[in-house]
Amino acid sequence: METNTVTTTNQQIDLLVKKKSGFKDFFRKLSRSWTGMLGFSLIILLLLLSVFGGLIAPFDPMDAPLRERLLPPLTDGHILGTDQLGRDILSRIIAGTKVSVIIGLATALLAGLIGTVVGVIAGYFRGWIDVVLMRIVDVQLSFPFILLVLVISAVLGAGLTNIVISLALAGWVVFARVIRSEVLAIREKEFITAAIATGVPKFEILFRHILPNIFTPIIILVSLQMGTYIIAEASVSFLGFGVQPPTPAWGNMLNEGKDYIFGSWWLITFPGIAIIITTLGVNLFGDWLRDTLDPELKGE
Repeated sequence: METNTVTTTNQQIDLLVKKKSGFKDFFRKLSRSWTGMLGFSLIILLLLLSVFGGLIAPFDPMDAPLRERLLPPLTDGHILGTDQLGRDILSRIIAGTKVSVIIGLATALLAGLIGTVVGVIAGYFRGWIDVVLMRIVDVQLSFPFILLVLVISAVLGAGLTNIVISLALAGWVVFARVIRSEVLAIREKEFITAAIATGVPKFEILFRHILPNIFTPIIILVSLQMGTYIIAEASVSFLGFGVQPPTPAWGNMLNEGKDYIFGSWWLITFPGIAIIITTLGVNLFGDWLRDTLDPELKGE
C-alpha cells in the first residue's frame, strides 16, 4: 500500500512539473515574438477591462446629463468627450469591451463546436454523409457572411444571445471546412492504418486518435476567427440588428454618432479605434499561435 501511495504521489508531482514547464515554455516562446507579445498584452488588457471595467470607468456609462452633451475630449474630466446625450465616451467604450469580448469568444466557441462536429463526421465517415454535408457548406458559403447574419438576426430578433447565435450559424462553415481537411489528412497516417488493421473499433479510433490530433487546429482557428466575429458584431449593431441601445456596444455607438460625424468627430473615432485595437490584438496573437503550434509551419 505504501509503495502504491508513493508511486501515485510521484506521478502527481511529475504531472505538476510538466505543467509548470509547459507554461514556462509557452511564455518563453511568446517573449521571443514582439507581435505575439503585443497581441497577448492587448487581449489581457481587454479581459481586464471586461471584468473590472465598472471599477475603472470614470463615469456611469448610462448616465445622460443633457447639459454636458457633445463635449469635446479633455473637457470637464471627460477624457474622450461626451455623446449627443451627455454620456461619457470613455466609460461607454470600456463597458462595450465586455460586450465585444463575450460575443467574440462565445461565437467562436459555438461556431467551433458546430463546425468541428460537422467536419469530423464528414471527414471521418466519408461517403454520402460527406457529400451531403459539404454541399450544405458550399451553399452557405455562396451567401455573403454579413448578409446571412442580418437575415438570421431579423428572424431571431435583436439581443446579445441572438446575435451570438446568428454569427455562429453563419460562421460555422469555416470550421467545418478546415476540420474536415485535417481529419482527412490524419486518416491517411500510418498509426490510423495500423489501428484499423488491428481491428480497433471506429469510434475508439475517432475519440482516441482523431480528436486529440485536431485540438491544435481548433485552438488556432478559434483565435483567428474571434476578430472576424467582433467586427461582424459591430457591423450588425451599426445596422441596428445587433445589441440595442442604450446598452453600450461599439457598433451602436458608431451608429448613434454617424449623424454628428462632421461636427463631433470623437463620437465615431474612438469606438472605431477600439474595434481596430481589439481586432489587431486578437489577430496578432492568433497568427503567433498558428506559427508556433502548426507543425507544418515549423518544418516538423
